[in-house]
Amino acid sequence: MSRSSSGIVAGLTVAAVAVVGFLAYQASANVPETLGKPNGSPSGSHSSGSAGSPAQKPKKNPTALPEASGTGERVVYALAAKRVWLVDAKEKVTRTFAVMPSTVSPAPGSFSVTSRSGSVTGSDGVRIEHVVRFTTVDGVVIGFSAAVDGTLTSPDPTLKTGGVRMKVGDGNAMWTFATVGSTVVVVP
Repeated sequence: MSRSSSGIVAGLTVAAVAVVGFLAYQASANVPETLGKPNGSPSGSHSSGSAGSPAQKPKKNPTALPEASGTGERVVYALAAKRVWLVDAKEKVTRTFAVMPSTVSPAPGSFSVTSRSGSVTGSDGVRIEHVVRFTTVDGVVIGFSAAVDGTLTSPDPTLKTGGVRMKVGDGNAMWTFATVGSTVVVVP
């Protein structure tokens, strides 16, 4: 009797493996072409989806260095992205970080670091360090700095301030990187 039981078990096992194999084949044959592809589009294809709908553009990396941000060693400050990049002479981003903009912003363009201060009180009354100034707008000095207490809060909208705030570690990196005369490129 044990011989016939083992034969039945072996037969059922073979049948189960065959069914699983068949189902796996069916599943792979019916996988939509877009499954697992970036942005839901087939590889090498730029289909526009349903008729009349615009083509889906791949999402930009929010930490990627903005195009048209100058060349050479520079600090890049993107106003809308609220982000800074430190770019070396070989066009390599050595650091990027989020910042808290001031209430007064510079116009897009290229500037030079005009002065620096190790530690001062900001125009908003906050103790700041590693101040790197690069322009003036309507009498308000614009520069990068870090609050000594490590906070990164929104500025009081009723005050005209020019401090673009960053975290302490980012302020240390900015201080080391951006000396007097260094280029600062502001992009929209």
